[in-house]
Amino acid sequence: MPSTHLTEFQSIPTSGARGVEPFDLDGLHLLAIPQLAYDVPDTPVDMNGGDSDTDLLLLKRGDQGYEPFQRVSLPGGEDAEFFRIGDRAFLAVASIRTGKGPYQFAATSRVLEWDGSSFVEFQSFDSFAAKQWKHFTIENRHFLALAQGVVVPGQEDDNLPSRIFVWDGERFVHFQDIDSKWAYNWHAFTVDGQHFLAHAEHVGPSVLYRFDGEKFQPHQELADRHGRAFVHFTTGGDFFLLVARLQSESQLLRWDGSRFVVHQTLPGLGAREFAVVPAADGTVYVVRVNFVLGTPADPTTDLDSEIYQWRDGQLVQTETFPTTGATDVAVIDDEEGLLIAVSHSLTADVRFAARTILYRFAL
Repeated sequence: MPSTHLTEFQSIPTSGARGVEPFDLDGLHLLAIPQLAYDVPDTPVDMNGGDSDTDLLLLKRGDQGYEPFQRVSLPGGEDAEFFRIGDRAFLAVASIRTGKGPYQFAATSRVLEWDGSSFVEFQSFDSFAAKQWKHFTIENRHFLALAQGVVVPGQEDDNLPSRIFVWDGERFVHFQDIDSKWAYNWHAFTVDGQHFLAHAEHVGPSVLYRFDGEKFQPHQELADRHGRAFVHFTTGGDFFLLVARLQSESQLLRWDGSRFVVHQTLPGLGAREFAVVPAADGTVYVVRVNFVLGTPADPTTDLDSEIYQWRDGQLVQTETFPTTGATDVAVIDDEEGLLIAVSHSLTADVRFAARTILYRFAL
């Protein structure tokens, strides 16, 4: 079922790309791509191997597409999150590990600040297997949440919970810990006047937290395990939350006025991220990218990812497109329409030198 919506616009050389973050800043159209690892010559295939002393790539839009703008030495890159506080601009980068093997998951994750011409370090945080930063606001308060942790035999005492920080006017300070062992992601949203924060966890339940004015309190379980990411959309007066799960089927949940209930199960394993594509006619499209199947010792990375369309109260898979170890998907709205950016962390033969692909999305 080849895609008729997607036409390749640009192929960007990357290595172990784990995210793609588009943003506009001072008249520049920028793209941040964190990289997990570089290939080490003459070494066996290992999706968890490689040289993790990598750079964050920053690219700017030119006449012929995105071109190099800045490289920042940030090892084991897993995620980049752009946000603003007043007239200041920041880029938070999560580092999952350092080294070339054996690897150290006790790493430093950093927040960079724009100085008018480039990004420079603003603040650093001790982290352990950091996966994702998420910035969000509640009223006038700026929060920055870090999803982290991994279960490593012999390093259980070194593991850290996910953490939420809050802006104190000068820097981010600790606000609250969230129980976790192997966390991946966050998603903040408001429904019926209530502020929620979804937390994706691999080995335990993914939990939805509600802000009570003082702390984030558990509201309900969203998935029993294998959580990776979330996205929400509204249609027909209903609020929906998609839950991506890697080793279980993903689900579409519907808000019933007090909690989320299962509305639809999406078949197939391997889901890593979703993105909602806004169409001018109000039609809801969702892009799902798939990461790997199998085990780390014997992974299958050459997978089809999917495009869904909302029809008759359901998400209907309408098309597929090829991906290899896809990790993230983002929508870019430019003067010519919509671009879909997809980061690939592995090739079909499980090497890190995969490419990040930008597609033109056409209705």
